Order: sequence, then structure tokens, then C-alpha cells
Amino acid sequence: MNTMPSRPPKRVLTLAVAAILLPSGLAAQEGGEFPMPVIEVIGKSDDAVSRQTGSVVLIDREALELIQPLSTDDALRRVAGINATTEDETAIVANLGIRGLSASESKSLILEDGVPVAPGLFIGNERYFNPRIQRVERIEVLKGSASLRYGPSTIGGVVNYQTKTPDDGVLLSGRLGSFDTREASLEAGGRSASGDAFAGLVATRAESDGFMDKDYEMTDILVKSGMALSDSQEVGVKFSWYENDANISYRGLLLGDYEAGATYNPAPDDYFLTDRVAFDLNHAWRINDNARLQTVAYWSEVSRDYWRYNVDTAASNEAGRWVYTDTLTGNNRSFERLGLETRLQLDHQLFGLENAAEIGFRVMSEESDDTRIRATRDADRTGINDRHIVDSADSIAVHVQNRTELTQRLAVTPGLRIESYEQKRRVLTENNASAKTSNTELLPGVGATFELTPTAQLYGGLYRAFSPAANGVALDGLTDQSLDGERSNNYEVGIRGLQGKLSYEVAAFYMDFDNQVVTGNSDPNLSQSNAGETVHKGMELILGYELGAGFSVDANATWVPESDFQTGEFAGNRLPYAPEHLANLALNYRGSQWNAALTAHYRGSQFGDASNQVDIPDNAAGGIWGGKMPSYTLLDFMAEYEFSSSLTVFGAVKNLTDERYITGLRQGIYVGPERSFEIGARFRL
Repeated sequence: MNTMPSRPPKRVLTLAVAAILLPSGLAAQEGGEFPMPVIEVIGKSDDAVSRQTGSVVLIDREALELIQPLSTDDALRRVAGINATTEDETAIVANLGIRGLSASESKSLILEDGVPVAPGLFIGNERYFNPRIQRVERIEVLKGSASLRYGPSTIGGVVNYQTKTPDDGVLLSGRLGSFDTREASLEAGGRSASGDAFAGLVATRAESDGFMDKDYEMTDILVKSGMALSDSQEVGVKFSWYENDANISYRGLLLGDYEAGATYNPAPDDYFLTDRVAFDLNHAWRINDNARLQTVAYWSEVSRDYWRYNVDTAASNEAGRWVYTDTLTGNNRSFERLGLETRLQLDHQLFGLENAAEIGFRVMSEESDDTRIRATRDADRTGINDRHIVDSADSIAVHVQNRTELTQRLAVTPGLRIESYEQKRRVLTENNASAKTSNTELLPGVGATFELTPTAQLYGGLYRAFSPAANGVALDGLTDQSLDGERSNNYEVGIRGLQGKLSYEVAAFYMDFDNQVVTGNSDPNLSQSNAGETVHKGMELILGYELGAGFSVDANATWVPESDFQTGEFAGNRLPYAPEHLANLALNYRGSQWNAALTAHYRGSQFGDASNQVDIPDNAAGGIWGGKMPSYTLLDFMAEYEFSSSLTVFGAVKNLTDERYITGLRQGIYVGPERSFEIGARFRL
């Protein structure tokens, strides 16, 4: 493994950062204690990486504790191939682009413990819930043909957040930081005397005035429990509750204020209010030595109220900053999801060869309730509902894959996924007018591994991935637009290995879209069509080297020379939020008590919209802004000291050089956080 800034134990090939998602086995049997039977995405066996055909990056708890991220995006920006464009320092909404895909779109799948967490995978609005980093034990990032085991929207890859399962006892942690940030967490757990049952709690409360006075108040609670039903069956439950009231908005600074170094909140009365409740029920059954069945049923409900004041454009231009009226709009949405997924894994000897097969089935239902409330400053949370839309989608997916060891050095893994779904829209404010559409996607793929030497391995794969058109596009104008999913033919080849003190991986990728959804159709009755084409190609390099005396160096670089539109109005232009270069470098130290890391993160320049305009608007322009955002480099320093097995203190300085930089454009300029300081402690009772 080569995750920044930590380094793993030395195991041949498991140091590499490439793997596909392993079958969800019962890895929790390790250590003889009863596990939480969740669908695992990577696995922890010694040969987990060397068996797989694609690239995966792992960030474990040890690394997360040293990095001290404020958000999942803060951790993921250190991963090769990922562009994270956060709109606030805690990444309340997810903005991730993988391998040249735009960070402003959702073409990568986010999971938590193997379960989808984005509010609407088929109906739209995938970004409105982003798991809190405080509940995360380990992060797994998949890029490659193994994504066929999951779906939909796996064109860029899959990110899986594994949540914490508290150990016996109590762990208290807290930190204080710049912008009057205060955070306190509790982890508490216990097991039965026989070890065949457990329960645990992870709870966090965080408050901050926020950089640029973008304050937030967040509460996150996670409860887990499980028990062994027999020698071969286990059951586990997970309940989570999250609430976050954040003073964030689409509005950013106008250009003049940004250049003058302003740090005021450009939308002081806009609020993004989120809450989520979720419940997972997991069951694991070891049928025999060669067959395992794992099933998860899940339910979640997300509510997102977004209250934004209207602006006086003429007054804003005159003042050089946004000037607001006394009217506001609440774009308020709720989402409910119910799903069931099961995976059967079989080891068999077809044709006298070693085989490992997985057969999976998923059924899922989603529904959203979308209201638009017109309100005034005097009654800023109530008003007239002038738009009320109910979107829904029912989907079924099946997948099968089989890994065959043709020789001791060569293994091949073909697979097939089928996704079938029906989308519906009903507009209550238009006399319940409705429309529906349906689509089925066949997604084949194949991957292979070849052992070049005992410490070096070649891997590769080709597969088809897709992202469904959201309800608002597929049923634009309450008309079935007869759209297929946006499909991409993806190709990847790489080499990974370990040579003495050096661990390495090099991967090349190519993604070819041939039917992206665009506005316009040759049929005058339709407004959308599958006519867009884009091409993405590039390379990733990951290196780790043990310097000795506790010091090590980790580095990764991503080069995407082509991420371009091939057809339409913007043919030849680069996709927005798709920089050509990304890089990370870390100097690490691990001692008996001290751990420290000095890291550098580089993000190349990128465009804000598909027109590739260079100049950022210098007035109160409407719509989503374009413009070229300059490259930047951020330096962070983190350290921790273990006084005893019970007490560890830690601290960090983020953005050491106080770089002023643009993280994104929407309706104004999003400014990256200035230099900040954090200090905290962990205490185990």
C-alpha cells in the first residue's frame, strides 16, 4: 500500500495500491472475535491485492489519524487520480472527479460499508450527503474493471467508506482549531463474555464559525450491534443519524473582492440544512467451506433544505459585492431509499482449475419530494410552494464474475452486470401531470493479472460502465426523452510491485464516452439526445520509499493530457474541473512515540465551464460562472505524540504558506481556507 502519508506493513505485493473490490467475505473472523458482518469492499487477506485486476487505494485509520482531515474530501485529495473541489472546509457536499471526469458531475459511486449513500442515484442530486470523516475507519478507492460488481455511476470509480466498529472500552477525542472550531467525539463498545455479540457507539459534535464566517453546527451518531446466530451465521445492524446546519451558499466572492484579499461571507443569510437517518441490516452465512452468502437490507431518508436570498444585480454591480433583496427561495428536497443486495461467492474447480465466482443481485427503490418555497425575510422559513415534484425510480441489477487461475502466474476474471430501471416524475403543481421512462444496460468486462516476478505484477482490464440520466433530464418537459444511460468503454493497464525499500505502481487508462446526454434532438418532439462524445486518457504514478531511521517518502502524480469534448458546440474543449496535472508528496516519520508528516498537494489549472473561457467574470454575472482557475500548491504539517497507551496528543498546521487560491466557481469565487491551526487529544479509558 502507498497511501499518503502513512506506510503499511511489509507484505509482498500487498504494498501496492491496486486491487479490485474483493468479494465480500467474512474477513472479520480474523483474530477470533465476532465481526460486524458488512459487505467488505477490499478485504484484508495477504493476497487481497495480488489476486485483483485493477487499481485501488487504501487509507487506513492510522493514516487518517495522522492526516487529521476535516472532511472525506480532505483525505481523498491526497489520492492519485482524484480531484476534490470542496465548497467549504468540511465538504458538506461531495465534489469528486476521478481520472479526468469533471468534479462538477457525479459519475463515480460513493458507498458506506458497501451501501450507496448518495441521496438519488437514478433520480438525481447525488451530492447532498457526504459521510462525516469522524465516523470513518478506512477509505477504499476503486478504479478499474472490478466496478462492475457495483453500480450505477461507476465510470470514474467507486469510493467506499468503512465505518468504525468501536473496540471494548471508551475512547474520547477532541480538537480545537482556527475559526473557533470545536469538536468532540466518543467511541464506546463492548462484547459479550463469549465474544459472540457486541454493541458500539460513535458520536461526534462539531461547531465552527468557519473560514469566511461560514459557520456550521454538526451532530453525527452511529450505532452498531451484532451477534452470532450459529457457528456459520452472523447478523449485524447499523443505525446512523446526522444533522448539519451550515451557512453556505452558491454565492462566492466577486472578482474585485477576491483580488483584494477579502474574507467575508458573501451570503451571510443563506443556509444549507441537512439531516439523514439510515438503517442497515446485514446477514452473513458460511454455507460450507466453498460457499458464502452475504446480504444487506438498507433504508435511508435524507432531508435537504436550501434557503437562498435573491439578489439585486444592478445594486451588486454598483457595490462590487452581492446585494440581497428581502425575498428568498427554499429549494427543499427529501429523499428516501429502500434496497436489498445479496452476494453469493463460490470456490470451485471448473475444468480442473482454481475458480472463484461471485453472483450478485440488487433491488432498490428511490423517491424524492422536491418543493420550491417563496418566502420573505420576515418569515424566512415558510411561504408559498409554487413547484412540487415527486421523482421516483425502481431498479434491479444482477452481476456475475468468475476468476480463473489458468496457470500459477496468470489469472483471468470476466464479468457481466445488467442494470434495469424505471423512472417516474409527477408534478403536483401541474394537476399531477406525470411521465415515465425505462432503460436496461448490459455492462460486460474482463480483467487479468500476470506475475512477472515474485515481487512484480502486471494487471489490466477493459469494461463498460454507465451513468443514468437523472429524472429531470430523462423526463424533460414531462416527455420520455428515450435516453440510454451515458456509457463509457474503459481500458486500464498497470504494473505494481515491491523492490527492496521501494514500492511502486504505474497505471495507464483510457475512457471513451460515445453517448453522453446533450441538449437538442433531431426529433422536434424531444429536447435531449445521446449525442455527446468525450475522451479521457492519462497515467498515474505512485511511489513509496523507506529512507530508514523511521523516515519514508510517498509520492503520487496524475497526468491527464486529454479530457476533451469530441462533438457538439464545445468540441475540442477540455471538460470543466478536470486539471491536466495533480500531484502529492509526503515526508513521513514514524517513531516509538512520535509520528509526523510534511505533505505537499499540487492541483493544476482548470476551467470552470465547458466554454473554456479564461477570464473570470468581473461583475455580478448570473448563472454558473466560467473562467480559468490558476494552479496552486498546499503544504500541510501534522504530528502526533503518544504519551502512553491511553493518551495521544496531535496537532496540525494546514496551508503552511497561507496560499490564497480558488477551489471552484459557481455564482462567484469559492476561496480555499487560509492558514489554520489544530490541536487535539485522544484518551482511552
